[in-house]
Amino acid sequence: MKVAIACDHRGFEAKQKLLPFLQELGHEIRDFGCDGTSSVDYPDVAAPAAQAVSSGECEVGVLLEGSGIGMSIVANKFNGVRAVHAHDEFTARRSREHHHCNVLCIGADLLSEEHMRNIVEIFLSTPHETGRHKRRIEKIRQIEAAQAAAAASQSQPTPSV
Repeated sequence: MKVAIACDHRGFEAKQKLLPFLQELGHEIRDFGCDGTSSVDYPDVAAPAAQAVSSGECEVGVLLEGSGIGMSIVANKFNGVRAVHAHDEFTARRSREHHHCNVLCIGADLLSEEHMRNIVEIFLSTPHETGRHKRRIEKIRQIEAAQAAAAASQSQPTPSV
């Protein structure tokens, strides 16, 4: 699986520990930064990673920051991205099964390395369920399409008469 990964300065050490683990699992990694512990604004790294998932360049994303909340907010601004802020194995599994989430956001300050590895592995290995869940995901896609169409129509100049 092709995985977009990004972190801010608070998630940098966690990312460094997760990269070899993801490679051991056989995933192809696209790293969107950051590259150290100097202060970085999380939208600057979350947005390009989420865009890679939105465009299909990457299948999933893993975003790390202190709480995980900010990265989740940013990622969910992108069409087709369903980001989850998962803090345990249950939410990681359920987010994939029922909600077909494709971006995992983790609070690096809140979890141990082992706990993060478990969450990431479960998220990446859990398949999407179909049936009623697929129907609900389609409704989310319809909402996204309607929002995109509304935004496009608002940005177009009104013809003068």
